[in-house]
Amino acid sequence: MKTAYHQSAILHATGKATFIDDIPKFPQELHGHVVYSPVAHGILKSFDLSQALKVPGVITILSHKDIPGSKKIGAVTLDEPVLVQDEISYIGQPLFLIAAENEQAALQAQKLIKYEIQELEPIVTIEQSMQKDWKLEPTRKIERGDLEKGFKNSDYIIEGTFRNGAQEHWYLETQIAIALPGELNEMKILSSTQNPTEIQALVAEVLGINFHEVEVETRRLGGGFGGKETQAAYTAVWAALLAWHTKRPVRMRLERKDDQLITGKRHPFFNKYKVGFDKNGKIIAADIELNGNAGAFADLSMAILERAMLHAENAYYIPNIRIRGTMWRTNLPPNTAFRGFGGPQGIANIENIVQRIAHFLRLDPAMVRKINFYDDQHNITPYGQKVENNRLHIIFDKLTKKANYFERRQKVIEFNKTHKYVKRGIALVPVKFGISFTASFLNQAGALVLIYTDGSVQVNHGGIEMGQGLYTKIRQIAAAELGVSYDKIKITPTTTGKVPNTPPTAASTGSDLNGMAVKDAIDKLKKRISTALADYFNEQDPKITSKPEDFVFENDLIYDAQHPERKISFSEAAKLMHLLRVSLSATGYYRTPGVYFDREKGQGHPFYYFAFGMGITELELDLLTGKVKLLRADILHDAGDSLNPQIDIGQIEGAYIQSVGWMLMEDCRYTEKGRLLNDSPGTYKMPVITDIPPVFNVELLQGYPQPGTIRKSKAIGEPPYIHGISAWLAVKDILAELDDFKSDPDLDIPATHDKIVLAVNKKLFV
Repeated sequence: MKTAYHQSAILHATGKATFIDDIPKFPQELHGHVVYSPVAHGILKSFDLSQALKVPGVITILSHKDIPGSKKIGAVTLDEPVLVQDEISYIGQPLFLIAAENEQAALQAQKLIKYEIQELEPIVTIEQSMQKDWKLEPTRKIERGDLEKGFKNSDYIIEGTFRNGAQEHWYLETQIAIALPGELNEMKILSSTQNPTEIQALVAEVLGINFHEVEVETRRLGGGFGGKETQAAYTAVWAALLAWHTKRPVRMRLERKDDQLITGKRHPFFNKYKVGFDKNGKIIAADIELNGNAGAFADLSMAILERAMLHAENAYYIPNIRIRGTMWRTNLPPNTAFRGFGGPQGIANIENIVQRIAHFLRLDPAMVRKINFYDDQHNITPYGQKVENNRLHIIFDKLTKKANYFERRQKVIEFNKTHKYVKRGIALVPVKFGISFTASFLNQAGALVLIYTDGSVQVNHGGIEMGQGLYTKIRQIAAAELGVSYDKIKITPTTTGKVPNTPPTAASTGSDLNGMAVKDAIDKLKKRISTALADYFNEQDPKITSKPEDFVFENDLIYDAQHPERKISFSEAAKLMHLLRVSLSATGYYRTPGVYFDREKGQGHPFYYFAFGMGITELELDLLTGKVKLLRADILHDAGDSLNPQIDIGQIEGAYIQSVGWMLMEDCRYTEKGRLLNDSPGTYKMPVITDIPPVFNVELLQGYPQPGTIRKSKAIGEPPYIHGISAWLAVKDILAELDDFKSDPDLDIPATHDKIVLAVNKKLFV
């Protein structure tokens, strides 16, 4: 299959790509504005909108009393008030909605709204929530083997805790939606969302109308990373409510500061563990407890916890293991999906454990990892799924050789012997990442393919383009399956009006699901066309018999493989089909086979396949300042037969740097009152171009196609995020060496400069 450059590349580079806020104002369009709670926990006792409504230019101000349908929304459970009725649960929770002719009028009106809040003491941390036993849902469990026996048979046992912090999505385009009221109850929503079907459903429910009266359209997002899977619903629902009441278009866009303050983040986790192992570092038993900070409402927290549990052993076979997971409520904005969807939290925890084992035994951590890898004899996960097509050992051997890992590790050791204040570290991390939604019903997709009489093709599917190249890959798939040139294919903006009941573009399944659905539609069209052509040619010359199954579609031609002289251009065939009254439109559908998971038993086959990979990071650390400088990164990643190697390598590079941000820089800091302190670009530190390692080697594993997927490819969005964990572990490796591995470094995620300095001081002076 021929690859292509990103279809929006030129538009992005020239600034001509149209995002929602680039759409010119509609006639009579209003500015939508949300007034949100300044306190994390309290009771809304009373409010008065009368003075605010008198501001010139203000058209309406809505409270919870003005909602015609459901007063609650939610991704899985309808537990989030659209607008506060009484109890306030987090800073940023919406109180009122304003529609005004302009932003200035809305801001002036906000100042004149009078309300009384009885402030209550908030719960902010996981530990506080645990003390109050404020669980989101009952604790879940996955286990196998005999823990007690496993610990008895272990040579050594270590115990500890591990924490990771939150992470802000920081998509370039903030949350935005435009609501366009139509005839009768019709409402069209232009939304920056990863999940148009969910927006359609929630808007309909809040307005009290049918789903078919709401259409949601999305051309492209300016980034999502999971932050627009569920939480794009806020702006869409708010805009729809204001448009419903005013009968005018409403644009609702969050300013950057508001977006950071009121939207959910990657879930912080507080974990406990007890692990038994032998003298070679082989893990015999592991008791792992995962505790996540859900925020005030459910959102996708339980699904995220589930994936963290399903990745709690990462690439390692552990015969005796118990994994318990709990999500805890707090008075913070509801935390939500973020690239990896809980997987990074679960994997970081076990990688920290393996690193501790290696340091305890004074062994190379890479070799301790290798001896614990899944292999042909030990290939069943704790939840009962077989690890098939395992690439871990192949990737380890290829990457360590190509990257000269063992030689470089020795050089790092020698460097550290001769440098007092500047040290170097190197670490290797594997990844085994399950691909599929763990909620089985989401593993389905639809498509609609239209062939026009000039041979051009329109492809409609339910996936969302958010910069990851999905539209480009779908165009390539359609072109390859139809055997036509790439330029003949057009991908339309995604809309619920053409493909219904779609899953979110998430869980790295965008190409897998939508590509297969498009293929199904094209297969139907090819069968129709082949049947009609066989009849046509046979009528032209009855001496020769063509069979529909013998027709080949390639190079913009359709021909009979058994009688190559019987051929026709694709464009001519399209005209002929119209004359012969053959339908040139078809729907396609795909559902992932064999995926299921029994949550009560903690057993099942939740993933269609696993993606594998490995990353090595070498870095330099200034012990006096805590400053980290990445020197080199080497990544070998399994993408099956890549649909587009350039796009996939770009995804790997971006995922690695985004992960490094979480590992070493991005630290969401909240006050005891539940307010985010660093809520702006000026106070929230993220990676910049100078943080990219000067030597950055990324390769795709060649020669290992994935059976049963679209053109034998593999998902690429989330698995590469794990590679960045190697940067944090390289820092921990340096700190562990400071006292000759006598104690585990006190360094959780993120390892910011200040935390590193404190850890250094503790190692050297306490």
